[in-house]
Amino acid sequence: MDNDHLHVALAAARAAAEELMSRYQNRVVSEKAPKDLVTDADLAAQNAIRAILESSYPSYSFVGEEEGENEPPADTRAGDLDAAPCWVVDPLDGTVNYVHGLQGFAVSIGLYARGKMRLGVIYDPISQDCFTAIDGQGARCNDRLMKTSDTSTLDQSLVACSFRAGVTRDSPEIDRFLRVLERCQSLRRLGSCALNMCYVADGRLDAYWATNVSAWDSAAGTVIAREAGAVLTGYDGGAFDDWAPKFAVSANPALHTALTEQLR
Repeated sequence: MDNDHLHVALAAARAAAEELMSRYQNRVVSEKAPKDLVTDADLAAQNAIRAILESSYPSYSFVGEEEGENEPPADTRAGDLDAAPCWVVDPLDGTVNYVHGLQGFAVSIGLYARGKMRLGVIYDPISQDCFTAIDGQGARCNDRLMKTSDTSTLDQSLVACSFRAGVTRDSPEIDRFLRVLERCQSLRRLGSCALNMCYVADGRLDAYWATNVSAWDSAAGTVIAREAGAVLTGYDGGAFDDWAPKFAVSANPALHTALTEQLR
């Protein structure tokens, strides 16, 4: 991946953000499933992203959260090194926050190629923070190089987590939440997987886990977090799967070990 890909993804993210903010005060909301919201802004933002990405890279595949474009081609999912690169897009990560007029939502655009996520752009329209990374070139927030925190113990860490829509009290996720809550300094549920991963990359959070998000939620964030020095694995410490993300990401190996011990 190169700066041309990055510039196109940035243009697409900003175009999507314009769509989101133009509808921020008069959004039309519906449910995809109980407690799982979608707005007209999600759809308009994804269309804006797709138009820009496809105009520059018409041969690339496209995976997006909306309009049934959820599955990558089989050769891409299998990690075939010869598969066409694939854009992985969440036009509005943090829809519930957006619907309620609460900050904490973002546009997320990742690019998967040669068996892994290679590029990430995440744009927060409220703060105007633009998080970017290209594989092997570091991670930046508004052109400032980012690095993870040096917090290495769970009792000194600020941690975030994500729950699925409609989580119930008997879910294993509640047990994990309580185990970490008892041991960390403080625990947050902020509502945007993409931004949580950026916050770990920038040292604002020390760690984050999610077991019920989708590939488009985490795609760009995985590149940004890794390039800032974060440790990313499955939530139990095993292998991370780009297409079925159930993961934990932490500022450093010592903290990661402490967190994943609580999540197993």
